Amino acid sequence: MESENQILRQQTLLNSPVKMNADNLSTPVPKNVENGHHAIEENRTVEQTPSPIKKYGTESDSKFRRSHIERQQESIDALIGCVTKNIGFSHGKPIAAFTIYKCLLNWKSFEAERTSVFDRLIQMIGSAIESEDNNDHMAYWLSNTSVLLFLLQKSLKAAGSTGSTRKPPAPTSLFGRMTMGFRSSPSSAHLAAAAATVVRQVEAKYPALLFKQQLTAYVEKIYGIIRDNLKKELSSLLSLCIQAPRTSKGSVLRSGRSFGKDSPSNHWQSIIDSLNTLLCTLKENFVPPILVQKIYTQTFSFINVQLFNSLLLRRECCTFSNGEYVKAGLAELELWCAQAKEEYAGSSWEELKHIRQAVGFLVIHQKYRISYDEITNDLCPILSVQQLYRICTLYWDDSYNTRSVSPAVISSMRVLMTEDSNSAISNSFLLDDNSSIPFSVDELSNSMLEKDFEDVKPVEELLENPAFQFLYE
Repeated sequence: MESENQILRQQTLLNSPVKMNADNLSTPVPKNVENGHHAIEENRTVEQTPSPIKKYGTESDSKFRRSHIERQQESIDALIGCVTKNIGFSHGKPIAAFTIYKCLLNWKSFEAERTSVFDRLIQMIGSAIESEDNNDHMAYWLSNTSVLLFLLQKSLKAAGSTGSTRKPPAPTSLFGRMTMGFRSSPSSAHLAAAAATVVRQVEAKYPALLFKQQLTAYVEKIYGIIRDNLKKELSSLLSLCIQAPRTSKGSVLRSGRSFGKDSPSNHWQSIIDSLNTLLCTLKENFVPPILVQKIYTQTFSFINVQLFNSLLLRRECCTFSNGEYVKAGLAELELWCAQAKEEYAGSSWEELKHIRQAVGFLVIHQKYRISYDEITNDLCPILSVQQLYRICTLYWDDSYNTRSVSPAVISSMRVLMTEDSNSAISNSFLLDDNSSIPFSVDELSNSMLEKDFEDVKPVEELLENPAFQFLYE
């Protein structure tokens, strides 16, 4: 990674405008620029009377180069036209990402000093993800961009990096494979051969490394869009889940009974439905499980922040009956995590610690008998003294008219808060939502295996195009 960053920094410096004395230039520099590189032509000695044969050869070479460039552009156009559409999946892997990778590898685009294919692909992805409200469409492109990024991460080696020279290429001859078989177990030899048929390491030039950097940014952007879409959908529901519905006479509806459309469990069920709908969409588009885990982990953290902050800001929410209502809803979320399994839910349930402990305090009986140590060590160990003080002073029992914690406990909290106010500890009792990107390229790359792509088939649409026969060999 450090080698890649060094190459990108060096190229940025090369592309920066530098003043030079024209008399000292021995090589003319044309004005045309492509992919950040100046096209520098070699000085040639021009004869006064060039021979007809030499002139004919030069024209022939020029025509050949033009013909080659035209064919290359036609191939790029055909690829872009194909992968812009939703072309589905093969053995649980996105066909578009696999096809793009195989083409770039065959065209030696990764090793090229100048090429337009990367710019075309980035423009295509940017246009494809303009429909940000369509989670199905966004999930399809998250699957493709993340898998393509994985393949690039496994293939591209910056010039001079140790990884590009440490491992010799896998033997392709019969004798070479037999020799490898003696030195390694059959299973490891098979895995290595399978990986070699999919991924080939190449020494990447600046355009390829820049493309990888831009692709990483798109993976992060699409991930953030899907996550924020779910947060936005849940936000309005969470405001209804923090306080138990009441009857027309003012009594609280119990969560164990059904009351039709406005029943206490209905709003929580809507949250479960939203979680399930997106999970089905992500599964259908074979989004890597690690990204699904991160989406839900951050979403549950958002739920924790919204519910906990609402509890501490609204006195009407800090009641015994309301604690029972939220506790019943949290049980639904726990059940969802168990059904989604760790593969997709990850550590989502652990993200609800603040609201779980706060609700645990609201529903416990005989609070006036609980000591401060019991609260901080057993009941609410993760909550700060400011948060505990806020809950204890706001709490009121709307069901049994029982008291909150004893005055001695409140006094202990005030003393501790006074001490904290003289230090660097923040007096804020509210939680902040974290909207950062919670994964790295290495973490994403390490979650997948090259051998899983061994049976993936390229797109059938290009089968009749002679320029793409290499895809089916």
